Amino acid sequence: MYKRQISDILKSAIDETKMNRKKYLSAMIEEENIKDQWDLIVAKVSDTFGGGEPLNLDAIIYLIGVQELGVGAKKFKKDEKVNLMHIAICRLLEPYGYYEFDFFDEDGWPHYIVKEQLPTLKPGEQSVLIKQAIVQYFTEKELV
Repeated sequence: MYKRQISDILKSAIDETKMNRKKYLSAMIEEENIKDQWDLIVAKVSDTFGGGEPLNLDAIIYLIGVQELGVGAKKFKKDEKVNLMHIAICRLLEPYGYYEFDFFDEDGWPHYIVKEQLPTLKPGEQSVLIKQAIVQYFTEKELV
């Protein structure tokens, strides 16, 4: 009986280790897939809007804000550019449950409400979250 218990414990530990390896490998594959999709997005957006020069994360966020506002190409004031980036961040993090669309104001600008406070993230973690959200956004829009 004692040997059977040890055998069951060992089998359970081995099965758990295999599952943890599978989860780890799955996460690594997903991370690599997101990186590949991110690189594709940067290349496409840079070719279209950057004259071939690679656009940085902030530039892509800004362009998403312009897309979400829906007014096309025009000159924006500095405070409007900040608001466009805020619109993009809200839209990008909406599927994650952090924001929810509320209404369009009289000028056609979308407004969002905070549904859940963002967790405290290190700068690198923030970048990963936003890049994942951008990949999801472009995937939903069928642009990648």
